[in-house]
Parts: sequence; structure tokens; C-alpha cells
Amino acid sequence: MSKTIQSTPKKDGYRMPAEFDTQERIWMLWPERPDNWRLGAKPAQKTFADVATAISRFEPITVCCSREQFANARALLPEDVRVVEMSYDDAWVRDCGPAFVRNEEGEVRGVHFGFNAWGGHYDGLYFPWDKDQKVSQKIIEIENCDRYDATHFILEGGSFNVDGEGTIITTEQCLLSSGRNPDMTKEEIEENLKEYLGLEKVIWLPRGIDPEETNGHVDDVCCFARPGEVVIAWTDDKTHPYYEIYKEARKVLENTTDAKGRKLKIHTVPCLRPQQFTKEEADGVDKGDAIPRMEGDEYAPSYMNFLIVNGGIICPQFGLDSDKKIIKALSKIFPEREIVGVYTHEIILGGGNIHCITQQVPKK
Repeated sequence: MSKTIQSTPKKDGYRMPAEFDTQERIWMLWPERPDNWRLGAKPAQKTFADVATAISRFEPITVCCSREQFANARALLPEDVRVVEMSYDDAWVRDCGPAFVRNEEGEVRGVHFGFNAWGGHYDGLYFPWDKDQKVSQKIIEIENCDRYDATHFILEGGSFNVDGEGTIITTEQCLLSSGRNPDMTKEEIEENLKEYLGLEKVIWLPRGIDPEETNGHVDDVCCFARPGEVVIAWTDDKTHPYYEIYKEARKVLENTTDAKGRKLKIHTVPCLRPQQFTKEEADGVDKGDAIPRMEGDEYAPSYMNFLIVNGGIICPQFGLDSDKKIIKALSKIFPEREIVGVYTHEIILGGGNIHCITQQVPKK
């Protein structure tokens, strides 16, 4: 029986493991809302199924869907993928789903953060988001874990990355944005991060590459590869629209240490230029309660938005010449993992990529 713990993970000796730690399973939510996913979400559903299929080679996976979509999802997904009915507002489980923490005895608990669709009434991307607010608790209870209630603190999983040893990387642009926790100081936000994720050190990068939608999530910029090592998107081209953003981030990483006092080793991977919606792509999205998609709107593809799984990495591919370069780069950084590319153009049109649509549960 899952129960709510009246404490914090840090006080109880729990800490969020790194994504590169051993995992129990991956969770996903099935896309269907037509005012975010074009052509009734059919192309996105095919892509989500491709991602789930790739993940299922490495570890168990659960995909949640609405009652109306159960038969369709079940038919498109492999038999070894568990399909569960659940209500939610959209398919971004990294952000509306729970974080999981673990103690030294291997016991796992879930942390239920607040969610307001990336900015609430200030600059959120859709309304309402009340179903999404309940996704964390539902997943935690299905996992049969006890729960920490941190719903007073708005925090999306794509906005931070941890090393499992007390260090977190995030961006000021996102966590200090007016739509998240405007009544909290930077110091209070740090304290909440430390208490509910079991941390000692917060590394603040200035900004991310997606200011309009996520207010600069860090999972498009960098992540931990292993303790003391980070991967960051990079370009030497000073005319690149994101050059200064990555330069600022790298400067911070080069001049800081982690919670263990280690100077960080930095690996780089190629970055991409922003792209634009075509008329056909924009016209395929219904008008509704989500932000409208217009011809010429920019979106920010990023190879950094990959998912680390047991023995592998599921990496975005965009049908570009650079797709082979990212596979090669990740193979050098992660020689112990198999790099699997999945064509994910339809996910980026919806506002994210592989990391954004997945959430890991650490090994129990």
C-alpha cells in the first residue's frame, strides 16, 4: 500500500539516482491531443511506438493511454510493452511524471512535484493541466512506492539532471522564470531541490535553447554521463544561433566542481540549428487549448535529448547528415552502451524529444 511520507527525501536518507544508474523500467504517455500533435496525432503515435520498441530491447516499459486509445496503442506497441489506461492532458511524462529517489538499502520512493504546463497562467502552453497534475501520484501508486508530496514546488523533470552523488545541473532561465515559483527566492528554490532530490550542490547554467516553450530546459543542453563527467552540445561556429548559449554553459561547467569536489570532465556532441514549421505541418495541428502552431514558427531540435537505458542510449535522429555524427560521438562517450537511433521529427514538432516523453524508475 502506497502512503504519503510527511518528511523529505534528504531528511530520510533518500537521493535521486542518476539516469545512467540501473533502471527498473521506463514510463511513457501516449500522444493524442490534436491541438498539439498534427493529423490527429497519428504520425506522433507511430514515432512513440518506435521509441517504445527501441526501449523494450533493453528493459521493461509501460505506456499509458486513454480509454479511447487503448485498442489503438495496444495494436501499435509490441506485446512485451505494458499498456495501462490513465487520464492526462498531454504526453510529456518527463515533466508531469514523478521523480524517484532511493536510499542505501535500495528502497525506492516517488516524489510528486507540482506541474503547471510550463508556466501556468503566466506563459503556460495549454490549459487546463489538472489531469497532468495527478500523473505523478498515479504512477507512484502503480509502482507501489511511498510518496513525498512536493506539489507546492513547480518542477519539471526536463529542467534538471543529477549525477546520483549529490549534484544537479539546471538553468536559471527555467527555474527562476516567473511562471514557475515566483514567490520563492533562488536560495529557496535551491533548498527545495536539495531536500526533495537529496542534493548538496546545484550547478546553475544561465539558459537553454528553448525559451518559448520550456523556458530553457537543461535536457536540450547537457547531462551527466557518469560521476564527474558531463556531455554538452557544442559548436565552434560563432554565427550559430545557440553559440553563445552553449559557450556560457561550458564556461560554468569548466569553472565549477561537483558535490564531491571533482572538476568536471566535459564531452561535446554536435548541435543543430533551429528549424521552422512548414505550412503543411502547421495546418495539420488543430486549433484548441494549446498554443497554436504557425507556419514559420521555430523549433529547437537537439541531439542532447536522448534517453539513457540499461546498456543503451535511445538517440534522436532527424534525417540529417549529422545523424551519423551523433551516433559516433555518443559511442565514444558511452563505449559500454549500444547507441540506437530513432527518427523523431514528429516528437520535436510537438515540442520535445525522446527524453521529454520518457521517465525512468531506478532499480528497486
